[in-house]
Amino acid sequence: MSKYLDKLAILGSADVKTEEVSVPEWGGTVLVRGMTAAARDAWEQMLVKDGKSSLENARAKLVAVSVVDEAGNLVFSESDVVLLGAKSASALSRIATAAQRLSRLSVADIEDAAKN
Repeated sequence: MSKYLDKLAILGSADVKTEEVSVPEWGGTVLVRGMTAAARDAWEQMLVKDGKSSLENARAKLVAVSVVDEAGNLVFSESDVVLLGAKSASALSRIATAAQRLSRLSVADIEDAAKN
């Protein structure tokens, strides 16, 4: 028996965590999922505007790729980012903090993503 994981073990693992986050400003709770590799790539691409890096609505963009429903489907799309950006900074920050923790994103990671 091999001490190394095989493809089935890796692909079959439930490695993306979720966390319920209370959002009193909205009167309820949202489910935040850590980003998959594909979601992280999409989020990093969202930080580029007109060929240049931009942190404009960075929290809203992170929320858009992290909040899911009970079935694991994203609640928001990229087209919702501007609307999310108009919501409470406190609410978005709370959700974004959970998304950062679940996705192991540091402030430096966010700045690097915007630069690259």
